[in-house]
Amino acid sequence: MTKKVCIIAEAGVNHNGDLQLARELIKVAKEAGADYVKFQSFKAESLVCKNAKKAKYQIRNTGIDDSQFKMIKALELSRDSHYELQKVCINEGINFLSTPFDLDSLNLILELNLDFIKIPSGEVTHWPFLKAIGEASKPVILSTGMSNMIEVCEATEVLYSAGLSSDDLTILHCNTEYPTPIVDVNLRAMNAIADQLGVKVGYSDHTLGIEVSLAAVARGACVIEKHFTLDRSLPGPDHHASLEPNELKSMISGIRLIETALGKEQKFASDSEKKNIPIARRSIVANTKIKKGQFFTEKNVICKRPGGGLNPMFWPNLIGKIADRDYSVDDFIVFPKN
Repeated sequence: MTKKVCIIAEAGVNHNGDLQLARELIKVAKEAGADYVKFQSFKAESLVCKNAKKAKYQIRNTGIDDSQFKMIKALELSRDSHYELQKVCINEGINFLSTPFDLDSLNLILELNLDFIKIPSGEVTHWPFLKAIGEASKPVILSTGMSNMIEVCEATEVLYSAGLSSDDLTILHCNTEYPTPIVDVNLRAMNAIADQLGVKVGYSDHTLGIEVSLAAVARGACVIEKHFTLDRSLPGPDHHASLEPNELKSMISGIRLIETALGKEQKFASDSEKKNIPIARRSIVANTKIKKGQFFTEKNVICKRPGGGLNPMFWPNLIGKIADRDYSVDDFIVFPKN
């Protein structure tokens, strides 16, 4: 059986700074069947300059052309909120996760003792941050949106030099445009990362719909991360490119079906289809009456259903042999002993 795909339901900042909304997102993720529900941990003062502009998609989705700092400040989760949301996750039976964006937030994540550290795409070139994560003795998932292969390799080298083992690293191919145009998905890059770096890979999906996530699983992704929301019409930078609850559930259901369908890297007849072998395959049978002592020829024998008789792959060995018994039309041919 294929190893279970780890599905991260990305709540991100879709709580809009409202703790009750965050609690509802946790419940939706659990009901959909996700393995983790993920938020974002940051201090605006440590993340962005006060005069930094928003991305075009952020302006488009919020309808406000104010500073990135002001937008992000309103979406911060307090230290106490992290502990409360982790407690909600424990009660709901789903794993809590949050992506740190700065060193103080990383320390908070380490205090929470989460299963792994998720590095966001924007931090691929953040050397001090990468070094601190590599030293943290935790498995790491690294998103690589906006990166080329050289930058991905450089980031992994920082992590490795700081102490991270390659066995504890999973790299997610990603595109950071919200939503990602299909023409820019480039799923084969995920496999290029796996081939070149020899690490586990996955996909952080910002496309509309669920199809690309399903395709990534079929191509070998062991982790899928996908944004979700209670309602795409809610105000905020990421809601528009997020799945609604029923879509999240459909995506996860589809992934579970695909991972089961992937099976083993072997070709064999399954138990369910073995019963069809005698029905769908052929045997070598008499095409005319054949008397004992006659030669088998391409005219007096033929391959017909059902199977269970002489395998047609024996055809070249049978032609020219002498029948050692009589046959009526459609009798199974028995390979002669002479």
